[in-house]
Amino acid sequence: MADNRPIGVFDSGIGGLTVLREIISRLPGESTVYFGDDGRSPYGNKSHDTIIKYSLQDMMFLQEQDVKMIVIACNTASTHAYETLKAHSDVPVVEVVYPGAVAACNATKNGKIGIIATPATVSSGLYETAVRQAGKDMENLEIIQQACPLFVSLAEEGWWDDEIATMTAERYLRPVREFGVDTLVLACTHYPLLAKTIGRVMGPDVTLINSGISVASVVEKVLSENDLMSDGTDVTRAFYTSDDAGRFESVASPFLGRGLPKGTRKVTVDHYDVSGFTK
Repeated sequence: MADNRPIGVFDSGIGGLTVLREIISRLPGESTVYFGDDGRSPYGNKSHDTIIKYSLQDMMFLQEQDVKMIVIACNTASTHAYETLKAHSDVPVVEVVYPGAVAACNATKNGKIGIIATPATVSSGLYETAVRQAGKDMENLEIIQQACPLFVSLAEEGWWDDEIATMTAERYLRPVREFGVDTLVLACTHYPLLAKTIGRVMGPDVTLINSGISVASVVEKVLSENDLMSDGTDVTRAFYTSDDAGRFESVASPFLGRGLPKGTRKVTVDHYDVSGFTK
């Protein structure tokens, strides 16, 4: 029997829309609900306990939208809160880090993998840990990480493929290129928007790993295994933000295309009591 409830996706802001875009592309017959917690963004500079609290509140809001799955489309929330959400959710939970790590290990030929991310993700070492876990049977695995903080601003400004983006990428990616990687993980959900520039700077022999594509594949697998696939009728796209809805739509539109998002509504989630989940 088909399950036409929507897939719930949340992020600390708009970067997770690149994950949503891949889910829609792979599963166009599935309805979706997206919540961007712009009002409390970024999560990367918050404490571990605060990130768990925020993520639980995001989950509780999505559960009220009667979702059949929750996708954590945020690297920070995935690394800090996935296990907690999985333990307390009544529906399957998919995170964004490990699928990309697996894809990177499957793609590399020389065992040299680069990870580019925000400073918070790099300093946490959690993405590198995920790649090492995914590649635990690889004898020649070597990893280099590089923080690329300006990539987020470039993505949100729409400066994806111009001189400024190229110069910035050249500066950030030089040590990664010199390391000799043949696989590069775009370990921030904003970075796929700059993939053309990043790919040109890295060269044609380097495979770029967009974790959103890997996550969409996992979403499809989990839906299928749990008999949760939709029949493709009455497909809806709902968008929520904890900040200004108009600003959200103006910044988010280039991330999704297809004339989306539309009808975004502002909501607050900090009233949800998560004390029973965090003891």
